[in-house]
Amino acid sequence: MHSKAMDGPPAGGTAEVTEDPDASRLRDLGYSQELRRSLGVLGNISMGFAVVSPVVALYAVSMVGTTVAGPMWVWALPLVLVGQCLVVGVYAELAAQWPLAGGPYQWGRRLLGPAFGWLGGWVWQFAVMFGNTTVAYLAAPWVYALFGATPTPGGLVAVAAGILLAGLLVNAYGITILRRFVSLGIAAEAIASVLVGLALLLFFREHGFALFTRTLGAESLSGGSTLLGFLAAVAVAGWAFIGFDACVSTAEETKDAGRQVPRAMWWALLSVGTVVILNAMAVALAHPRPEDVVAGKDLDPVTTAVVHAFGGWSDKPFVVVVLVGFLACAVASQGGSARGLFSLARDGVFPFSRQIRKVNGRQAPLGGLVASTLVSASALALGLNATAIGALIAFGTAATYLPFFLVSLAALIARLRGTWVPSSHIRLGRTGTVLNALAVLWTAFEVVNVCWPRAVLAPPGAPWYQVWAALLGTAAVLGSGVLYLLVERPQDRLREPAEASAATTSAADQATAAPASAPATASPAPAPAPAPAPGPVAAPDLP
Repeated sequence: MHSKAMDGPPAGGTAEVTEDPDASRLRDLGYSQELRRSLGVLGNISMGFAVVSPVVALYAVSMVGTTVAGPMWVWALPLVLVGQCLVVGVYAELAAQWPLAGGPYQWGRRLLGPAFGWLGGWVWQFAVMFGNTTVAYLAAPWVYALFGATPTPGGLVAVAAGILLAGLLVNAYGITILRRFVSLGIAAEAIASVLVGLALLLFFREHGFALFTRTLGAESLSGGSTLLGFLAAVAVAGWAFIGFDACVSTAEETKDAGRQVPRAMWWALLSVGTVVILNAMAVALAHPRPEDVVAGKDLDPVTTAVVHAFGGWSDKPFVVVVLVGFLACAVASQGGSARGLFSLARDGVFPFSRQIRKVNGRQAPLGGLVASTLVSASALALGLNATAIGALIAFGTAATYLPFFLVSLAALIARLRGTWVPSSHIRLGRTGTVLNALAVLWTAFEVVNVCWPRAVLAPPGAPWYQVWAALLGTAAVLGSGVLYLLVERPQDRLREPAEASAATTSAADQATAAPASAPATASPAPAPAPAPAPGPVAAPDLP
């Protein structure tokens, strides 16, 4: 699969730059264009919006947050949103300079070297795959609700596995089908979150805003400590603002990715953040008896508030639009994890790379889709013995915040060493360093906070491994990654030195700044592109 620019000019002719500028920049960074680049900025925003998903965010954490901290849990949401804005600030500078799928892996190896980059990519990849587990499991009860059936632990796991399989099939048909499915999900999001949330807030309030200063006795679950209860709510709320890095996962399928991916991340995070905070307040104010949620008598406060406001007729239609939103999130998130695996496997630094790096005839990362689905499905075992909503939220959140921390730390160290100075159109200078340091502090705090074992996040009588799920899962991912790093030494296959990366990036930035139609002789000669290990730049033609 060679581009025209790589084949060389026709004999006796004058070389003209006919290659797409995005493909040219990708080649300068060491890779050929294997995935279909067809997303505009709106398509990229849609991917991020669907994965962050206000519907998934709210319905996943509303009940748990209210149970551990009462109505005042909503103040955890803006706190987490501000912290995540610090992370997006770091990600935006990195994505603008290196718009590649598998962002944490690709950025880490350029910032602190192959070993750190590989480990960061390993952790991030499993974080996304375990996040898929959580989304699929959270979607399963809505399938039962649609048919009026009573869920069982084993049944929830079976339905969640079916959702993962369906997501694989949708993704296998390529980025165009994926984009259309995500668009349907966003339409459902608009109904289930924006319209319903505004209606609840404006016309169906049962309580005054003073409700958000009360715990209604929720602190009793944390030994009578309001602070400990609120910290638990902050840990849970962390789940509501992850997934914006899905915009990075589709960078190699986005036009003008260096400019559009950072914008898409900001739009996805801020739009979802606004909607989640709005709806969390609306649901609390419209709920007829919030004390029942705190007492554990109402396990679905969102539906209770909606049906109480609009009447019994709204039950099934509301379930449908919420379920569509969940399915769109699950499918988009699976697509992101598959592309991350593809990024690692094409460098030959992931187990079974030869199989995982395969791209089908629709230019979809089929090998990555199969592998990520298998890993995500295996983690569903957490829910076999008891309802695992709280444990899986903690597990998925911890696994996600760890790579946020590793990326922010790598960027800060490289800044302070002077080995990385942002050279794209996003340059924050000294302000960027300060914000980067704050991002490191925030993500370090949240990793510890989420990993802290809390019985309050598991149902009464839950097995011990659900209580310790976040810490055990994080330790298992880190431990297995370090072991693979020491035994298989994938870092030895990443031969690209930091100096070559910097020179290539500079050349890519210059090429991006020049008009696409300019003749090749009008641009500075690019620095030699690094050879991606272990194989040649051009990918073989795949079925």
